[in-house]
Amino acid sequence: MENFQTHKMTVSVDKHSSHLEQFKDFYKELDDQGKTIENLPHEKIEEYQLKAINATLEHVWNENEYYRSRLEEAGFTEPKIDHLEQLATVPMLKKDVIRGDKEKILCVEPKEIGQVHLTSGTSGKPIYTSYTLADQYVYDLLPKYLELFKETEEDVAAIALPYEFALPGLGFQRLFQFAFGTAVLSLGKGGYMAPVDKSLELMKEYQATVLTTTPSYASLLAEESEKYGIEIGKDIKLKKIWLTGEGCSSTFRQRLEKWWGCEVSFFYGSTECGVIGVECSKHQGYHVMEGHIKLEIIDPDSGEVLPYGQTGEIVVTTLLREGMPMVRYRSGDLGKLQKSQCDCGIALDVLELRGRMEHMLRIGDEDYSPFMIEHFLMELPDVGLWYHLKLNKGELTIEAEKFRTDLSDKKLAKKIRKHMKDRIGIDCNVVIRDDIPRTFGKATRVFN
Repeated sequence: MENFQTHKMTVSVDKHSSHLEQFKDFYKELDDQGKTIENLPHEKIEEYQLKAINATLEHVWNENEYYRSRLEEAGFTEPKIDHLEQLATVPMLKKDVIRGDKEKILCVEPKEIGQVHLTSGTSGKPIYTSYTLADQYVYDLLPKYLELFKETEEDVAAIALPYEFALPGLGFQRLFQFAFGTAVLSLGKGGYMAPVDKSLELMKEYQATVLTTTPSYASLLAEESEKYGIEIGKDIKLKKIWLTGEGCSSTFRQRLEKWWGCEVSFFYGSTECGVIGVECSKHQGYHVMEGHIKLEIIDPDSGEVLPYGQTGEIVVTTLLREGMPMVRYRSGDLGKLQKSQCDCGIALDVLELRGRMEHMLRIGDEDYSPFMIEHFLMELPDVGLWYHLKLNKGELTIEAEKFRTDLSDKKLAKKIRKHMKDRIGIDCNVVIRDDIPRTFGKATRVFN
């Protein structure tokens, strides 16, 4: 029998008990059988999810005044649903309700909090997400996805993500260290202690094999490597890049694959909900992490749950959280679900992302996802990976940079205009620049 990878380290928390302890047996049984939740029949996954949702509902009913009052207002006399379709009767959680309020949905005593992460929205008020130590070091590591994650103790993972405030940096560090025993280079993302030259030098010195970062920072690192005389593919020979923190199109991903000379895959998650979906090597969408979350697609106007194949807002219910569970959390992201028919054989549902609701571009009488526009723009090898989309009264201007081309600014602008018109029927203005600013934070591509 093939050697079955197990977690490198396990953690126990002293004098700790939780409504989630029961699920240790479920995952131990899978381990003993040499299985993961990835390859279970979907009806078995749904049985587990129903049990986990009911455990979560009971937990929030008993431990949180806001959640309980909302459930009672919706007609619940006990914290239980009989089948997954009934989840639609549970009230949804909106961002504005919890923005700026660190205790609204807290379900443990403050002394039980092990770590706090936060994310800031357009209003400037943060969303606080509190985790217990058991959330982070026990329950979050229970589900294994060994078909999706191939990292082992032989790897060296460079994490070029923020370690301040938000979840990604520390979240990936725990995953690599505790689940796979992978050595970690905590690069951060361009802060005071993380200059790009030192990050590249560290990756070279320790022969990093995996990089986890954002799409824009992956392109920045590749650009800067040329300035510092570090040759990608020779001095730094990666076998995998995980992209997260920003969305991007499949053509942007393919451009990075060509530049770095390795496979590049998407990881979709959030500070509030943790991991949501992961792309397999077939690159046909995100496999939903159904051990961690239950995902629904709703009509953003009516709140009605939509069937497979229809695009709507992504709603997430966390299954393995005790500190601050998210119950039917409206993410603001758009996507559609499909039953898995992936050649990789993984049974987990597949999510296709469409971007954020507030980032959709109204051009003429149509709404366009920035990812779609980027997808076709990146088809042109003369165009660099840094660009701006500027919308003014329904008229789109694309600001782009050259990339290793002898075309004049005028010829490249004409080529872009024709390509966008031919490919998606958009008439746009094009400005060629050589000074689009680089950023260490989230890349801003769209300007309204």
